[in-house]
Amino acid sequence: MSAILTPELLRRLEQFQLLAARRAKSSARGERRSKARGQSVEFADHRNYTHGDDFRYLDWNLYGRLDRLFVKLYEEERELPVRIFLDASESMTFGQPPKFDFARQIAAAIGYVALCGFDRVSMIPFPDVPADAGRGLEQASRGALRSVRGKKSSMQFFRNINALTASGAADFNQALRRGALEAKQSGVAVVLSDFLDPAGYETGLTALIGRGFQVNAVQILAPEELNPTTYGDLRLVDSETGSLQEVTFGKYRLKAYQQTVQNYIQRLREFCQPRGISFFSVGSDASLEQLLLKQLREQEVWG
Repeated sequence: MSAILTPELLRRLEQFQLLAARRAKSSARGERRSKARGQSVEFADHRNYTHGDDFRYLDWNLYGRLDRLFVKLYEEERELPVRIFLDASESMTFGQPPKFDFARQIAAAIGYVALCGFDRVSMIPFPDVPADAGRGLEQASRGALRSVRGKKSSMQFFRNINALTASGAADFNQALRRGALEAKQSGVAVVLSDFLDPAGYETGLTALIGRGFQVNAVQILAPEELNPTTYGDLRLVDSETGSLQEVTFGKYRLKAYQQTVQNYIQRLREFCQPRGISFFSVGSDASLEQLLLKQLREQEVWG
């Protein structure tokens, strides 16, 4: 995957900006309106003049009507913190195309839109890479992805994403809880995963909401998970734990399996919607352009 996103798609993504229902609270200057009062061009309010105020910000029109001095206040422009949680566990390597490859493309696209808008991007792949795994290059790439800002950083941002690999067992809830606690300010959180952790997803997503994040959850499943084509006596191996289970899977059980998968997706959707989480479930063989240019826009993730 030498080019993670096509030049044509990048040009179209440059037209978008992440939509934040909550105003940015970061202390760093950017292009987002916040509740802080500063000297941007966006008018916010008036206050009574006090001795020592800058005469340049007096509202002379209001003085002419009320015969009182008022100072014009403006909204300070702040950057929007964007945290992208990328599931890099072994289970994400499954499928054709692999779920992890599709997840990386989505992460790259969301990060690029944020960088073009001068927002600060922090990408958090989980689980961590063991220190003695002989993967120093990937560790460096992961470290560089923790804080990225500015469109000029996008090419190195893409190279670092390409350097990521998926392996090991992840603790989904712990990764999200830790990411929520580490964040200095809330902002937009994007979670890219298959959401198939046996321990569930509830406490991790709840931690992000409790921290004040506006959460977008994208579930990525392989075509083989949605519509399996293998039948007979099977020995299934859990890719993360290595546990074995022998099952007999006949064609007559296909509909029951498919219904179970759809029920799981529906439960996840029903968990997300009342909590204000934007939820999407896609196959790893889905159209990337359809997801990015239509679905995310229709759900007002960006516009």
